[in-house]
Amino acid sequence: MSRVPSRLRSAGAVLAWAGLAAALGCAAAAAAAGAGYRLDLWHYRTGFAILRWSVYIGIGAGVAAVAGIVMALAARSHKHAALGLAGALVALAIVIPPWNLQTTAALVPRIHDITTDTEDPPQFVALREVRERSPNGAVYRGEKIATLQRAAYPDIRPALLELAPDNAFERALETARRMGWDVAAAEPAEGRIEATATTFWFRFKDDVVIRITPHGAGSRLDIRSMSRLGRSDLGANAKRIRAFLAELQSP
Repeated sequence: MSRVPSRLRSAGAVLAWAGLAAALGCAAAAAAAGAGYRLDLWHYRTGFAILRWSVYIGIGAGVAAVAGIVMALAARSHKHAALGLAGALVALAIVIPPWNLQTTAALVPRIHDITTDTEDPPQFVALREVRERSPNGAVYRGEKIATLQRAAYPDIRPALLELAPDNAFERALETARRMGWDVAAAEPAEGRIEATATTFWFRFKDDVVIRITPHGAGSRLDIRSMSRLGRSDLGANAKRIRAFLAELQSP
């Protein structure tokens, strides 16, 4: 009878340690996926492949860790159960963000250029050259993209402000800076602001252009956010525009 708990304890210890070690290794690989791209060690697609495999292996690590917890608890080895729990939590931390992104990718259209004015989108001027060198270019792709955007993001519309254009410009510029964007151009006479937003993990660059025009006694603000890389932005540009407009119009 005493051999069963002993075997359970040994098996639980092995699985708990293996799950934790594998989960930590996957966490390091996931972190390296973006860091390697930022340091120009590999293409961003290679980084995505590393991230994807870290998730696959992370799932296996989580399963091993949970099995280790069950066996360790059965053998009353609380130390190894705690190790298994740590491994399972690390695995969850690796798996959940990419899982959420994958879920989002299935729900949003494969576009990367979002604007509040699909008929006459704001144009890049200061950032046009850098955009033309990027894979996604600077040209708006027309009605096909506009139709997909309107279906997926019907709330992305111009902001009508009860502010004179000059005041609206200053407020928009201040908001862009609060958002942490790198402002490339601010032209009050043209009502144009251009900036670059940088994503957290891979440090991808997405460019933003804001256009402010008179509208009745106030002003109209249009904004366009466009990724430099990737066919799908996973909803990031629409999310950025929503956040900017909410911040702009907050009391």
